[in-house]
Amino acid sequence: MTFEMGRRTLLAAATAFALTGPAAADEQIVDSIHFLIPGGAGGGWDGTARGTGEALTKSGLVGNASYENMSGGGGGKAIGFLIENADSNHGTLMVNSTPIVIRSLTGVFPHNFRDLTLVSGTIGDYAALVVGKDSPINSMDDLLAAYDADPGSTAIGGGSVPGGMDHLVAAMVMESAGKDALNVKYIPYDAGGKAMAALLSGEIAALSTGFSEAVDLANAGEVKIIGVTSEDRIDAAPDAMTMKEQGIDTTFVNWRGFFAAPGLPEDKLVMYQDAIAKMYDTPEWEEVRNRNGWVNIHNSGDDFLIFLEAQEQAIGDLMKKLGFL
Repeated sequence: MTFEMGRRTLLAAATAFALTGPAAADEQIVDSIHFLIPGGAGGGWDGTARGTGEALTKSGLVGNASYENMSGGGGGKAIGFLIENADSNHGTLMVNSTPIVIRSLTGVFPHNFRDLTLVSGTIGDYAALVVGKDSPINSMDDLLAAYDADPGSTAIGGGSVPGGMDHLVAAMVMESAGKDALNVKYIPYDAGGKAMAALLSGEIAALSTGFSEAVDLANAGEVKIIGVTSEDRIDAAPDAMTMKEQGIDTTFVNWRGFFAAPGLPEDKLVMYQDAIAKMYDTPEWEEVRNRNGWVNIHNSGDDFLIFLEAQEQAIGDLMKKLGFL
């Protein structure tokens, strides 16, 4: 099971970047943007919105940026607010990510991405499977061999609830490796420290997590990365093999991007998309991206819709198999 969001999107992004020169300070495209953040301060959505706003304003592409955190309903409160107050929010961009797809499928949200104006997918964080530093497992082949020998003792842990993103990634990987995802034992943890303790104690054989978090843990000498869901190896961990290299045809990225209110005038949409496209070529963006360990994944307009519909189909099929839909 493959999320078609690897080479195609990266090549499309590279093509888009090649058509734009470095942004100059006098090349302001948008006067101001108000960023609506569906979660609290310090989270991934918060960092994405503030980092993007920083790059857009410091590069001169946007005059000024403001930010509003609106927690509630797992992100649903902000989505509802944007839709219900559409006419007065044409200057607002809301950040979101893969959970808008998952939570809409499960009915947590009464709305989905089609109820909003799709502006641009912007960055991504691939997923990874890691094992403890002293684990005898050193590759996906080793993990699969351990699973075949004793499925019940080869649990995979994650930081999301059953049916959440870490679980779906683990199930997707194992399904693509020829195993029945229903039989894979998944154990959820509500904190990274608890998951690490479980990994080190042997309660779980492997941990499903975001690539950037996996790199931090590997650099700290706590884990070994045994598989990454990117199309190609990533510079931040060049020794970490992709799933595809190991014969497991799976790619996945937890994208983050921006949405606007329904009914946004076309000229406003084009300005937002133009500013974001040009942002990638600025040193200000590269500083923010590098500081956060983000991967550039640019899908704009119709490409963003195609990307989201493919992810919705793949996630929906897997969730049905697992009994969550």
